[in-house]
Amino acid sequence: MSLTTPLMITWQGSLVVLMLRLISTVCLYCAFMGSAFAAITIGSKNFNESYLLAEIMAQLLELEGFDVERRFGLGGTLVCYEALANGEIDVYAEYTGTLSQVILKTKNLTPEVTELNRLVADRELRVLNSFGFNNTYAMAVKQHLADERGLSLVSQLADHSDLKMAFSLEFLNREDGWPGLVQTYGFSGTPTGIEHGLAYQAIDEGKIDITDAYSTDGDLERYGLTVLNDDRGYFPQYFAVPFVRAALPDDVFTVLSRLEGIISDERMRELNSRTVVEGRSFAEVASEFIVEEGLGEAGTKVEATSSILTNTITHLKLTFIALLLGCLFGLPLGIIVFRTKAAARVTVYIAGLLQTIPSIALLALMIPLFGIGEVPAIVALFLYSILPILRNTITALVTIDPLLKRVAEAIGLTRSQQLRHVLLPMALPTILAGVKTAAIISIGTATLAAFIGAGGLGEPIVTGLALNDTNLILQGALPAAGLAICVELLFELLERLLVKPHMLQGQLPS
Repeated sequence: MSLTTPLMITWQGSLVVLMLRLISTVCLYCAFMGSAFAAITIGSKNFNESYLLAEIMAQLLELEGFDVERRFGLGGTLVCYEALANGEIDVYAEYTGTLSQVILKTKNLTPEVTELNRLVADRELRVLNSFGFNNTYAMAVKQHLADERGLSLVSQLADHSDLKMAFSLEFLNREDGWPGLVQTYGFSGTPTGIEHGLAYQAIDEGKIDITDAYSTDGDLERYGLTVLNDDRGYFPQYFAVPFVRAALPDDVFTVLSRLEGIISDERMRELNSRTVVEGRSFAEVASEFIVEEGLGEAGTKVEATSSILTNTITHLKLTFIALLLGCLFGLPLGIIVFRTKAAARVTVYIAGLLQTIPSIALLALMIPLFGIGEVPAIVALFLYSILPILRNTITALVTIDPLLKRVAEAIGLTRSQQLRHVLLPMALPTILAGVKTAAIISIGTATLAAFIGAGGLGEPIVTGLALNDTNLILQGALPAAGLAICVELLFELLERLLVKPHMLQGQLPS
């Protein structure tokens, strides 16, 4: 035992080094391919107005001859800011209140652009002048409920604690959101979290009574909502501004400056209504806006080029690469450590800790290391795939009948021969079940990769949530479910081909 343990540790360390090199090679390759095209990358958050402002900026730059790459639907403020700070995107539409309260964490509720630029100068970022409108947070209720309860002020909600509240997840956790609202107005109760786009449908169906809204949302008109007056002046000003990398060419700043001050609150609400109420695409509305404002003869009307087939292929690529890396890492590691009980426990425990990290949080944590796009998505999916593969491999090998192991030793088989001719064949059904579980987990988790610009079947889901468009959501959800079913059938076929029939008896059906 004293001779084999150091040898096993050496092999384990070599395997880890080899896998890290392999992952690094994949990441560097993808990064090289991504940087091979010089273009201005426009990002957006995952709600309607951010998509629209991003498309307006993209089309205006294209009209001036710039090559533009779109990275829309990124998962909120943290993801967009980290992507900008790391040079993964060049421009996105941010809000002065969010910059001040969430990113820079200042106490100024009405920051000027000059002050914001002073604070972000050392980060090599720049804030351009506002588009003109103030899209502040607001408390929204149905008009008939406001009339019935006599609600017109936010402070009046303290006297109606029976009303059901549900707020967007970002609002619930932002310092300028629910926590500060409670201190300012003395509210009680515990609201639930909900995706922003779904909150409007929930309030329309009477499942909730109050939600947070953006004051320029087109959905306010669509669902007949009224905005309560912030009578204690709690919410900061949220003037929309282009937030850019300072290293961009001056010509880009010149083009984007043409958007300064040309969109009023009412105008932005009307533009948002064209997408959420009339069902028109962001590209179409952006093109019309450019023409109406005299910014160009015609917008480019670039429609989304992704299709169900394209998204499915991207989804399969993300899943396959992550699963392959998981197998190359998890299977050999499980084989190495299963003979040492302590090493096996520690290895499975560490792999299990990775599963406790929420998917979207893990994806966000990958951005400072790998940027946005396919690389961080693959790394995150790889980490999630390790546990089922590793645990099933170790469990299958450890639980083989000790009598069979002793027989294999008695007939003179070496350890490698025991592994090849006895242990692995007997463990194969359980090992395949672990790989199948990892594949299905990866297919589901990969839909979240759209929040960091990796594409795939999560892309129509994210866009559908922003527009509250069930058809778009189904364009991502149904193919993902179909892929999971295909994986089940594929592994059932593999079991029949690779596993002896008598070893499958008594197993649960796949």
